[in-house]
Amino acid sequence: MDEQDLLRFKEQLEGMKAEINIDVEQTLNEMTSHVGNIPDPNDRASMESDRSFELRIRGRERKLMDKVEEALARIDDGTFGICAGCGCDIAIKRLRARPVAKYCIDCKSRQEQREKEQGR
Repeated sequence: MDEQDLLRFKEQLEGMKAEINIDVEQTLNEMTSHVGNIPDPNDRASMESDRSFELRIRGRERKLMDKVEEALARIDDGTFGICAGCGCDIAIKRLRARPVAKYCIDCKSRQEQREKEQGR
């Protein structure tokens, strides 16, 4: 992988990181702005359901943020694009689709198969 590819992936990852941060700030602002007692039980339940859904999304984004940080660290230490399982290069096509990928498609497929067999 050449320097231009690495730079492109770094920009993409930093963009993902910025998007997640904006979403988190927006969620915090929305949650803190809804102050007051909602007397109607249906409205209150609907609001709690929406809030729960939003928090689940933020939890997933937090996990994605960790993966983005790891990928940026791999770019800095020169291991980005190298499979953590077998040490082979990860295909550029795979990295374009999922820039946080740590494993080549073969290693990832084997990992998912083992998880499926173990019932995870």
